[in-house]
Amino acid sequence: MTGPQVLAELTGIAKHFGEGASRVDALRGVDLSLHPGEVVGLLGPSGSGKSTLLNIIGCVVEPNAGRMVLDGVVVYDGAWTGGDLRRLRLDKIGFIFQFHNLLPFLNSRDNVAVVLELAGQDPAAARRRAGELLDYLEVGARAEASPGQLSGGEAQRVAIARALANNPRLILADEPTAALDSQRAAIVMDLLIKVAREQNAAVLVVSHDEKIYDRFDRMVRVRDGVLESGSA
Repeated sequence: MTGPQVLAELTGIAKHFGEGASRVDALRGVDLSLHPGEVVGLLGPSGSGKSTLLNIIGCVVEPNAGRMVLDGVVVYDGAWTGGDLRRLRLDKIGFIFQFHNLLPFLNSRDNVAVVLELAGQDPAAARRRAGELLDYLEVGARAEASPGQLSGGEAQRVAIARALANNPRLILADEPTAALDSQRAAIVMDLLIKVAREQNAAVLVVSHDEKIYDRFDRMVRVRDGVLESGSA
């Protein structure tokens, strides 16, 4: 049952690409619940459907079947239910992708602040919040640097700060520590855990990084588009 203890609930979610002989079933009958305050690892071999599932939960990719409820709102029930998906993503969901996708014409601080400004925050307050997040992730000294001047690890930490800017209820992370050393990876995971606990958010992390597995509250595994028995 969907309620205050379930932040994201997926029932019978399916997704395929192509038709006929070329059809590929990326996800088949996925049931998954994410709860406020928890950090969940999503594991599985390459091509198993992990990223597709992440993008469906983020309302970026449309499923072919099933039902999805996010923060008490039905967003998909055989089709998108007609809400403003752009606003939902902006207000409720923080994305951390494998590639940072920073805007090349903005510096680090403004790459974070722009999300807050889009949500209606005062520009000065947005820049202050951006600076605080960059400092927390130990990349504050690079606030004025453009993405092209950042190392891979620095760029990823800026992208993580951007994802956390609006205090999202749901954080979706695709290999967030892949470009980081053990110390920086620990900092990132500690921040995600802190956000989950303090903001009562749910964090779903796709990862092959075994050094962070012990930081997850639980792990779910997907293989050939199916969640393994007992993992939901």
